[in-house]
Amino acid sequence: MSGPTLKIARLTREAFAPFGDVIELSGAKHFAINGGTTERYHDLATVDLGPDGGRTLINVFRGQPRRLPYEVKMLERHPLGSQAFIPLKTTPYLVVVAPAGELDVSQMRAFVSDGWQGVNYARGVWHHPLLALDEVSDFVVVDRGGEGHNCDEQDLPGVYLLTQAALDAARTTKKVA
Repeated sequence: MSGPTLKIARLTREAFAPFGDVIELSGAKHFAINGGTTERYHDLATVDLGPDGGRTLINVFRGQPRRLPYEVKMLERHPLGSQAFIPLKTTPYLVVVAPAGELDVSQMRAFVSDGWQGVNYARGVWHHPLLALDEVSDFVVVDRGGEGHNCDEQDLPGVYLLTQAALDAARTTKKVA
């Protein structure tokens, strides 16, 4: 395997903001409902169906674990709406993204979730397909259905590596809120 290694950072709301929303309970607006028996964590992500509408799809994706080192060779984007991934277990996973617009690999970033965090890719943000780690992982995925082509894939001009050393370095850095 050859090619540049992508640095992996801890997934935080602030670091991920240019690409969408981090879906997590820590720091989220919440309040009691149902006679005080339930906490509602409110408005965790923006579901964007695009200017031409569409309908909200709720799916379950089952991701097979990826082995490191892993070669990132392509990214995809959804030009008509957002796409959210909400893990159903506490198994960490990797996220590789680049800003919306013309694909600029120099702006590509990699993140590791803490296992409880979900992500909501903003409309048009480039991202790698699901990168489960360690074990088979299920995610609730909320995205746009309806008319129009809503998935562009683009091969990268080279190979970019996700390594165990980069993952270990991200896991040992102190989490900043």
